[in-house]
This record gives sequence, C-alpha cells and structure tokens, in this order.
Amino acid sequence: MADSKREIERKYEATDATRLPDLSRVAGVSAVGHLGVSELDAVYYDTEDLRLAAASLTLRRRTGGDDAGWHLKLPVATGIRDEIRAPLSDTLPPELAALIRSRVRDAPVVPVVRLRSARDVHHLTGPDGGLLAEVSVDRVRAERLHGGTARTPRTAWTEIETELADDGDPAFLDALERRLRKAGVRPSASPSKLARALAETGPKRKPAGERPRPRTAGDHVLAYVRHQITAIIALDPAVRRGLPDSVHRMRVATRRLRSAFRTYRKILDRTVTGPVAEELKWLAAELGIDRDQEVLDERLRARLDGLPRTLVLGPVRGRLRIWSVARRTGSRRRTVAKLDGSRYLTLLEALDALLADPPLLPAAAKPPGKALPRAVYKDQRRLAHRIAHAQELPPGPDRDVALHDARKAAKRARYAAEAARPALGKPARKSAKRLKAVQGVLGDHQDSVVARAALRALAVQAQLSGEPSFTWGLLYGQEERTAAARERELPGVWARASRAGIRAARES
Repeated sequence: MADSKREIERKYEATDATRLPDLSRVAGVSAVGHLGVSELDAVYYDTEDLRLAAASLTLRRRTGGDDAGWHLKLPVATGIRDEIRAPLSDTLPPELAALIRSRVRDAPVVPVVRLRSARDVHHLTGPDGGLLAEVSVDRVRAERLHGGTARTPRTAWTEIETELADDGDPAFLDALERRLRKAGVRPSASPSKLARALAETGPKRKPAGERPRPRTAGDHVLAYVRHQITAIIALDPAVRRGLPDSVHRMRVATRRLRSAFRTYRKILDRTVTGPVAEELKWLAAELGIDRDQEVLDERLRARLDGLPRTLVLGPVRGRLRIWSVARRTGSRRRTVAKLDGSRYLTLLEALDALLADPPLLPAAAKPPGKALPRAVYKDQRRLAHRIAHAQELPPGPDRDVALHDARKAAKRARYAAEAARPALGKPARKSAKRLKAVQGVLGDHQDSVVARAALRALAVQAQLSGEPSFTWGLLYGQEERTAAARERELPGVWARASRAGIRAARES
C-alpha cells in the first residue's frame, strides 16, 4: 500500500568545501544533531520524451536510507510537493502507475537517470526536543541512462537541502535560509536533483521562454482552452487519491471547456470540438456521481447541525449517515475505474490533438475586442430568455426545471465572460462577477430542490421504520423557505448582471 507525505523543502548551491554554519543560532533551535552519512541510490523513471519531467513530476526507485522504496512526487506549489511512497519492488507498483497515467497514457516508463548521493544529515530540534527541520549536505553523482549525449553521460555536484518537519511552520525555513545566506550559501537554480541531472547530461536545449502574448480572438480562446485541458490532466492524480474538492475542480474544468466550445463556435470549428464536447459531457457526468452526493451530504448535515437539540427527534444523524454511505458506496471506485478506462484515455488524446492542431475558423484572426464581446453578449441574452420563461411559470416542478435550465445558462455566460477577461479587461471581469452571483442564487435554489427530494425519501424511510419523521419535515420546510427566498432575490441579482453585461458589450 502507498502512503503520502507533504514535503516542504528548499535546495541551495554548495561545493565539496562548503561547511554548514552554526545552525543552533537559528531562532527556535535548541540543538543540532548529526546523524552521520548515508548512501542513497535512486533510479528515476520517465517516458522517452520525458513527459513527467515536463510536468515537474518525479518517479524514482531508491535504495539506502530509511525510506527505501518507490517514490512519486507531485508538485503542489513552489518548494512544496506531495510524496507518494510504495514499498520496494522490482516493478512499478500499480497504485503509482495509476497516478501518472494521465501524463504517460500508454507509453512505457523507462530508467532515465541514476543518482547516487552521499547524504550528511543534521536534525534541528526545538526546546521540547521535537524535530523542526532536517538539513543535509548531499554529494551527488548523476548518470544518464536514456536520452543523454555521448559527451556528457555523467555529472556531479554538491548541494544543501533543508526539509521542514511534518506539520512544521514554513516560516522556520525562512529563518533557516537567512542564516544560510548570511554564510554565503545561495538558493539552487534547479528545482530538483532530477531537473539538474537532466539539464547537465542531456542535449542542450533553448530556453522555453514565455508563450507569445495573445493578440487575436483565437489566441485568447485557445489560451483559455489550454488552461482547462491542463487542469483536467493535472487534477487526475488528486481525484484518484480522493483529495478534497478535486472532483469538483476537475468537473468544473470540463464544463468550462465545453462552454468555450459552444460560446466560441465561430472561432473554433464545432465539427471538431463537438465530438470532444460530448466526451467531456460524459466525463463530467461520471465525476458528478460522487460530487453531487458530496454536496447534498454537506448541505443536509449543515441543516441538521443548525437545529436546536430539542427539535432533533429520533436517530436522525444515524439514519442520515447510513443513507449517505449507502448512496456513496462504490462511487469513488466507479470514478477511478472510468479514469482507468480506454474511453478516458482516448478523450485525453483528443484534447492533445486539439491543442496540437487547433480547428480555428476565419473569425479567429479578428481582434478580440470585436469577436469576443458578441459571443459573450449572445450567451447573456440566452440567459435572459430562460430567466424570463421561468418567472412566467407558476410555482411547481415545471418552474423548478426552468430555473435549473437558467442556472446552466448562467454558468455558460459566466464562463464566457471569464474566458474573455484577459482581452476585455474590467468590463468582462465585472460581468463575470455579476453572473457568478446569478449562478449562486440559481444554484442554491436547485440544491434546495434536490435536498427536498432527499428529505422526503428520508422521512418515508424513518416512518416505515417506526421512527419520528418530525425533524425531516422541519428540514423540508426550511428548504422550501430557502427556495422561495432565492426566487425573490433573483430579479435584483439578474438586473445588476444584465446591466454589467450590456456595459461590457458596449465598452469593449
């Protein structure tokens, strides 16, 4: 079984002659313990075209030290990575293979670099004897195993690494860095040992540089599309690990991408994007099985927590827990199974192909100030029609469905405005903000509709089991009042969004 650890570390340049300064003078340090030197031998794996390295992921099999085994490191932020560990074995553990699948697809991973390090380890402890950080001086020898050059298959260097203790305060690394800098030690130019080894043993490459600044309408739309595709691929490991909010964020990325295809169909050829959008719809639906239940659970628990104890009659919390578990059992397993399937991999390949050969139409060459506002305003007119239609209907199921349709139109209009923000600036930003408020009102209304159906089902179950159904009815009434309040709120929120939308179209 794999386990995970949040790794917060920094690297510094050093030489064989570098000596650590007196680290006991760092604020908060009571003692510096020298643990001695350990020999580490790690082989790093990647595809032949280094897809993992391109995404700042590292996969290694390491022997020596106190954490021998397979390690996969996933970037979180600068200097912060999640390290997933699996026991030492001859082949890549399946649980780690799954976490890199969105990157490598069906390509095999092969040994690319071998790093052998002599690690001189020091532990910094506080007044209570607890570990604050580990500081090591690493003398590294790197050997290129695949994809190197005949002239430079090997390299070597010395570096200092500081790693924060579990649950430590990141500010401590700042204090530690100030002490190292005062002694003349400077941060490393390479983010990791692997990155340095690849750079020094591989063919010389030109700096990637920044992407050209978007100039046309097509440039802006493609930049937005690229951002959503990158998010889908990057969130894949988090969804598999069950990290909080990962399913929701991945689902939102699929929706934003589909919305961009529909809104900007005069810029991107729908004969190409249409089939991709259908597959994105399938993926969003699969992700929604788990996410929708998660949202409903949180809502019902919050409602229940808000009641006085005297109004909670019967085993309400237990029944809610049993009901929730029964509905969610296997949902995450099903989601992961879909991510392991060929249909999902085919979708990822289609997204890659779309970026490699964008299906741009002639309108893509137009200035963004002309092409984008029209598309944004058209989506807002669609939203206006749906809201007007819903408000004309009498209260009841038909009106609830119409408001749900308006909610989906509000999302599309909001995403369209967000996509246009880099080009249109403040008017699009303000329009997106107002549309988000409309989406929030309509979303809370729809969540109330779903919650009432669930509460009625729970009340029926309770009654059939001989339990009081009073509390479920009370919560049902609260949801009815919430829905009515959102309907009263909608006209004012929509009026503000409508004015912002018109202003965005006129000012751009």
